Amino acid sequence: MDQDHFPIIGLGASAGGIEAMRGFFRGVPETLTAAFVVVTHLSPQHESLLPDVLARFTPLTVVAATAGVAVQPGHVYVMPSGHTLGIADGRLTLRPLGPEGRETKPIDLFLTALAIDQGERAVGVILSGGDGDGAIGVKAIKEYGGLTLAQVADGYGPEAADMPISAMRTGFVDFGETAERMGDRIAAHILKDRSASPASEEGQANDEIDAEFLKETFGILRRQVGHDFSGYKPSTFIRRLQRRISIIGASGPSGYLKLLRVDSAEVGALFRDLLIGVTNFFRDTAAFDALATQVVPKLFDNRSSSDVVRIWVPACSTGEEVYSLAILVREHMATLADPPRVQIFATDIDERSLTVARAGRYPRAYLDAVSPERIARNFVTEGNSVMVGKDLRDLCTFAPHSVLRDPPFSRLDLVSCRNLLIYLGVEAQQQLMPVLHYALRPRGYLFIGMAENVTRFEDLFDTIDKRHRIFQARDAIVLARLPAMSGPETPSFTSVAQHRRRNATTHMALRHAVEAQVLAEFTPPHAVVTRTGEAVHYSSRIGDHLEVVAGQPTRELAAMARKGLRLELRTALREAIEGNTRVVRGGIGVELPDGRLQTVSLVVKPLPSPGETEPLFLVVFNEVAAPVTRERQQSLETDERDSVIQGLERELASMRERLQAVIEEYETSLEELKSSNEELYSVNEEMQAANEELEASKEETQSLNEELQTVNSELAAKIEAIDQMTDDQSLLFEGTNTASVLLTPDLRIRLFTNAAAQIFGLQPSDVGRSLRNFSAPIPLSWLQEEIPAVLMEKRPFERTVDGADGARYRVRLIASTRKGDRLPGIVANFTNLLEEK
Repeated sequence: MDQDHFPIIGLGASAGGIEAMRGFFRGVPETLTAAFVVVTHLSPQHESLLPDVLARFTPLTVVAATAGVAVQPGHVYVMPSGHTLGIADGRLTLRPLGPEGRETKPIDLFLTALAIDQGERAVGVILSGGDGDGAIGVKAIKEYGGLTLAQVADGYGPEAADMPISAMRTGFVDFGETAERMGDRIAAHILKDRSASPASEEGQANDEIDAEFLKETFGILRRQVGHDFSGYKPSTFIRRLQRRISIIGASGPSGYLKLLRVDSAEVGALFRDLLIGVTNFFRDTAAFDALATQVVPKLFDNRSSSDVVRIWVPACSTGEEVYSLAILVREHMATLADPPRVQIFATDIDERSLTVARAGRYPRAYLDAVSPERIARNFVTEGNSVMVGKDLRDLCTFAPHSVLRDPPFSRLDLVSCRNLLIYLGVEAQQQLMPVLHYALRPRGYLFIGMAENVTRFEDLFDTIDKRHRIFQARDAIVLARLPAMSGPETPSFTSVAQHRRRNATTHMALRHAVEAQVLAEFTPPHAVVTRTGEAVHYSSRIGDHLEVVAGQPTRELAAMARKGLRLELRTALREAIEGNTRVVRGGIGVELPDGRLQTVSLVVKPLPSPGETEPLFLVVFNEVAAPVTRERQQSLETDERDSVIQGLERELASMRERLQAVIEEYETSLEELKSSNEELYSVNEEMQAANEELEASKEETQSLNEELQTVNSELAAKIEAIDQMTDDQSLLFEGTNTASVLLTPDLRIRLFTNAAAQIFGLQPSDVGRSLRNFSAPIPLSWLQEEIPAVLMEKRPFERTVDGADGARYRVRLIASTRKGDRLPGIVANFTNLLEEK
């Protein structure tokens, strides 16, 4: 980090978190060259004295933030009441609050703007405060490479821990520290970045980060978080690894590896850092415009309300891309008279990101690429935050899923996999692309990132728009449909087969030849199919049971089955695949190519599959009798037909009676269900209304609590100022040589100086007593007569009096009143003229 590019530290706290801010600024070392911006929850009707309060805790220059001011190091900028604070090009921006008069997430808004504007120079600090404000802000700072901290409990703990706890739960906080230690932590991190030589550090790290180091790191991640990162692009993985080493301050990669072996929390932190990716609404706007014009209308061609358009967004992160697609789809649906249903499946391996995506709440700054019209149609505005509308959220389903490990979705119209391939190595890409092709319908669409391509997979995809990375799935047959990422201990089919061939003896070869001849001549026809019913192997004589169908070539076994066999085969396959069990169907009549009828028994059973390969199923056609002519078959069937018909007629009559009874019961149950559903709907509406009232009450209570904390802090500051004034007044009275006494109209003593105490012999306990009770060198009887005139006319009165001690005194009376004339009094000054000369 260049010395001229100082960090900007954004501090978020509630207005009552004075102690937390006091601890933070007292802990900031003098060597830290940075700017500080303080954002708090303020009441717009109450002017804040926070700048004056903070100025007592730090030698830095503390000022109220103003619009357009360039942020400078060594300064603390405090957000004023009645505004929200932002930053652009290193200058602060102010936006007045709207008619609602309160912004519930001002810290999220500023930290998000700070992350976008400053990138890796941004530092986010979450101190004591209520609600979950700041959680989205630290996520934004982490995505752009900045540093994040949250206050943890010390001997006193945060006054309100909701904000730090919410930030910590996101998993995007680099350090949890007490307020007093945060400054040292920030300074150490920044100093390390400034003093380090990137070239030398990278060279040194690469010397230690060898294949064995990466292998052990991959193993630790796989065992503890359940995900394999060996397919990650090495340069990306090493860069994220070096960032964690820098943040933790480990002694190089070897020291960091020792930490990973014993600290599961650091393993989780590394996992979250590896998953961080920058995502925005309508990122690469031109690409989304191309998708809206070239692809989205075609998804709805020849579709009605009985159809479903299916879209999949793998690696969806926090959901911005998902909702962008949902907006495009919903806009096109509005132009159709009978639109089909839409299902958007969004998946990711990071549960925390999915939680943010499901909530659908984002700072307004996240929607810079979204037009105001789209915001008005699809979002609910809450101050400077927005919530995705319910209609939009109902289109989207979010779920945890690994695109490289878990089975993919299927029969999809569109897959949007943007900015995932750039993080994967060549082998992982070669595995992923067939998976995406498998997931799409024939001629389905693939939408990828601007820095990605499918050049090596032209056999799977046709190019629709090369510039904007839109492709269409070819009708290619991929035999290795779903290759699984195997670990180093998992043998493949090829390696096992090669091992067996190398160890085969001449006797085994002879045995195999004999068995192959026997199988070819005496075993029943059979085939091997995948979970989708596609044939991958046929035996001899299988042609008696299969036929080539007209139209597009297919490998689906049930589609090629002959008349009489197709329905039974399809049913048996479905039962065997869903239950992973053996299924038998007997007495099936199959019409052979020469017109004869063949009775077969159908057997479908799963085949054992080594490792994580795709499950296969064996289909056997057992011929249970010799083929007969159609005439013979008909004569055999005629005798049975009459008796069967009579039995069927009796059964049919009985079934009709039962069906009528069932229909009546069903109608009764349906009416009851409708009634229950209406009651449930009514109760749900009442509960929703009650919940909204509770939320409103909670916000009002929280607002009132923060205002009370602010008033309490300001009252404490005023008391401290009054104490200081009292101390100053005491010092002034002790240091003056003027003999002055503050009297009530009836000459009772309220205050006096040391010089007056010497003249009248006064003690501190004499306050409240009458001055006439004390012996004095001068007569005082005339004072009572002059006091009413002095108070009434508000003018000084002066008189020279001879004292009993031979001195001559000048007595000056001055009317003294407090605010509102609540405590009228007289100040009497006694001056010894002899001493004055």
